[in-house]
Amino acid sequence: MKSIAIVLSCIFAAICYGILHDQITARVCVEYFTIGHPPVFVTDDPTLLGIGWGIIATWWVGFLLGVPLAIAALAGNQPARPLKSLIRPISKLLAVMSVCAITAGLMGWFLASRNIISLTGPIAEAVPADRHIPFLADLWAHNASYFTGFIGGIVVIGSVWRSRSRVAIGNSDG
Repeated sequence: MKSIAIVLSCIFAAICYGILHDQITARVCVEYFTIGHPPVFVTDDPTLLGIGWGIIATWWVGFLLGVPLAIAALAGNQPARPLKSLIRPISKLLAVMSVCAITAGLMGWFLASRNIISLTGPIAEAVPADRHIPFLADLWAHNASYFTGFIGGIVVIGSVWRSRSRVAIGNSDG
């Protein structure tokens, strides 16, 4: 049951992050969701798109973090890490992801507004020209969130595993 609680908590945290992230990016460029994603929702309402895509695009990320994190926190002979002790590292990961997403989104906007990067191909034709810059800002913000979450998730999992080993070593010295 402890492992299920960890996995479900990671899924919940990822969904909450995804919804908040998408509430912002859907308002920056609704076309990122209506044109840049498959037509899952028949709406162009940024609130509904942010909620819907916030869930669809992140629950599985939480699952992919939660399973190995539960193993790192509970498996083996070392003292287990309770769910409560994982809230801070997960929260820090989400905070770092937020900062990276904001930074990347601003970078994407800056680069696109100076024609250093641009949309190309069919997506460039489908997205109205005046929406290319915000679309690229959203794209960069989303990619930064996924990339930072992936790398940061590995760091959190490794940190949790190592912390259990240090506790076990500390206990054996006494």
